[in-house]
Amino acid sequence: MAHEEHDEMVPERSEVDPGGSDAVVPFVPPVAIASLSGRSDAAWASAAAPYVGCAVLGGIALDPASRAAARDLVERGREEFLPNDPFAFIDSQVAALEDVPLRPAVNVRSTTLPPIERAAAVCTSHDAILEVNAHCRQPELCAVGCGESLLADRDRLSEYVAAAATAGVTVSVKARAGVSGVDLPAVARTVEDAGGHILHLDAMDTERAVADVTAATDLFVIANNEVRDRESVREYAEYGADAVSVGRPSDDPIVLDRVASAAAALDLGPDSDSESAPGSGGESDSETGSIPEDAPL
Repeated sequence: MAHEEHDEMVPERSEVDPGGSDAVVPFVPPVAIASLSGRSDAAWASAAAPYVGCAVLGGIALDPASRAAARDLVERGREEFLPNDPFAFIDSQVAALEDVPLRPAVNVRSTTLPPIERAAAVCTSHDAILEVNAHCRQPELCAVGCGESLLADRDRLSEYVAAAATAGVTVSVKARAGVSGVDLPAVARTVEDAGGHILHLDAMDTERAVADVTAATDLFVIANNEVRDRESVREYAEYGADAVSVGRPSDDPIVLDRVASAAAALDLGPDSDSESAPGSGGESDSETGSIPEDAPL
């Protein structure tokens, strides 16, 4: 089902220096909710705010090719955001979170650079994180060069990250582990070298991949997949994750409270005394590896 929107632009916030992974912690507490196709909007983020420091909206297809692929996905029953103007949609959704105590992020897909640059400018004006989607594995998206296909094309991924970073935005890349032929530490180094700040990693069945990327770079690493309780948070913390994200149970306050409490008890994060970025959240008290965290229910 497509979510069609008719949006008007809203006033921009003043620009804020987002810093890098070595400058500030992008959000506190170190718990995020990961984007879920067609579901992750401002209302969804607001509901989770008591438990998390970051909410990733989207994913949003930005250019004609990615939007055509998203329409094809809707044809076969997947939920997708398909607003008439994706940039106005991003602006209005992030603006709606201005007084919500978390840091917003926006997961985007594009086959070309200019839409990435334009979305990055919108995010910069709201101190939101821009997340490049190198994660979705739906054939329609991969066929046009979006999603998981970027993991095997590090030159193009580097261009996307650099284009966004030039706008002054905090740049995240959502990636997945376990993709055949992909050198994940090399991908992480590419993201870092291009000016990225965050690697949001869906660990799939290979939680050890978190340790591989934390050893390879100084990126802020968000571990995703099967984050449900103290044990899952502890495992990712031991592998060096700086934060964790919750996927499909992101609308379940019981799960979110368990994860937030575990992150606090385990002192998750690169430095519990680190400065948090402006717009960060306040204090807080994927299913099996074969199914991606952004899959529809």
